[in-house]
Parts: sequence; structure tokens; C-alpha cells
Amino acid sequence: MAPSKTKPAPDAGHTRKAYQGIRQMLFHNEIVPGQKIAYRDLAERLGMSQTPVIQALKWLEFQGLVRHERHRGYYTEPVSIQEVEEIYDFREQIELALLPRTLARMDNTSIIRLEDALNAHLKASREIYLYGRLLKDMEFHLTLADLSGNRVQHQTLRLLFDLLYLKYGGNILFSTSMDKADTAHKELFGHIRGNRLDDARTVLSRHINSVKNHVLSGLERLMKEKDKAGF
Repeated sequence: MAPSKTKPAPDAGHTRKAYQGIRQMLFHNEIVPGQKIAYRDLAERLGMSQTPVIQALKWLEFQGLVRHERHRGYYTEPVSIQEVEEIYDFREQIELALLPRTLARMDNTSIIRLEDALNAHLKASREIYLYGRLLKDMEFHLTLADLSGNRVQHQTLRLLFDLLYLKYGGNILFSTSMDKADTAHKELFGHIRGNRLDDARTVLSRHINSVKNHVLSGLERLMKEKDKAGF
């Protein structure tokens, strides 16, 4: 009896490349909220066959970044002010909950690591490349969370950043003043280095809520402009 022929599995390397390529498009607003995703066009832009692109979209669907409608294809979700507010509220809960453990574990190595993340953010804030500034801001917060040693909450926080930066795109989040973020990060670092938990909590909570309010205001203006334009 002849062995049955099975369809070869998609090349994991190509799927990973497609996944990273689509993530970049989402982040740079080359794929915008509420858009139908034409995987044939994506395959051409990425210079590969459709199979790894479809596999990558399934991966992104599992992460909640796109949705699939049967017989219609893949779509990005429209902007949801409620979801953005919930993401920032959850971010605040996680980051504040991790602070006591982070401070309890801080040593010279941890201080240097956090200071390096702060300096990278401050350096990026002086550059024109806005997306780099946003990523360094995220890395500062993720470094702070990682120093707590809580892997699950650190990973959850990373997924929340993915939802914000990929589902809604980088441009939507640039309503926040980088000068204010710089000041908040420097103040927060000073309190952590001085082991002042209550002060660190106050600064971190104020910072996250300030960013949230700026982003929500920007989203509301964007949606009003679209309504006026008839979109």
C-alpha cells in the first residue's frame, strides 16, 4: 500500500517573517483600524506566497489583533474608546501591583538596568523618529515590570502594549507629550532608586492616567472628524 501524501506544513520561518511584517504594517498605520485585509496584497508586499501570510493572520487573530469573517476574509477591528480605556486601566492595575515586589528585589544591577532603559527613552525622545520614541517608552515600562520577577504579569503587560500599539496603530498614540513622559519617567526612577514605594506609586498612577486621558481625547477628536467627513 502506497504511503498517503500529506500536505507539507508551512515553513515556520516564512510564517514568522510574515507575522513580523504584518506587525510592522499595523504599527506604522499601513493597515488601519476597521480595514479589510487583502492577504493577496500582503503576500505581494512581503514578497512571499499567500500560505505563510494566512498562517500569520491566524496567529494575529488568536492574539485578538485581527478578526476573521467566514467567506469574507480578515479585518482589523474599528477603534473602540471603551477598549482603549480598559487597556490603560488594566495596565495601571498590573504596573502598580508589581511595584512593591520590584522595589523589594532592587539591587545595583537592577538599578543600572532600569537606568539604561530610562536613558534609552530620554535619548529617543530627542529624535525625530516618533515610532522609536514610542517603543523606548514601552521598553522602560516593561523593564520595570520585568524586574519584579513576575513572568505572567510581565507577559500580560506586553500583550496589552501589543493591543495598543498594533491594534490601534502608533499614530493614534502620539497625542501624549513626550516632555511629560520624560519628566514622569525620571521622577519615577528617582523614587524607585530611593526605595520610596508610596511616591513611586503616585507618580506611576498619575503618569498612566495622564497618557490615557491624552489618548482618549485624541481618539474622540479623530472620531468626530471622521463623522463630520462622512466616513
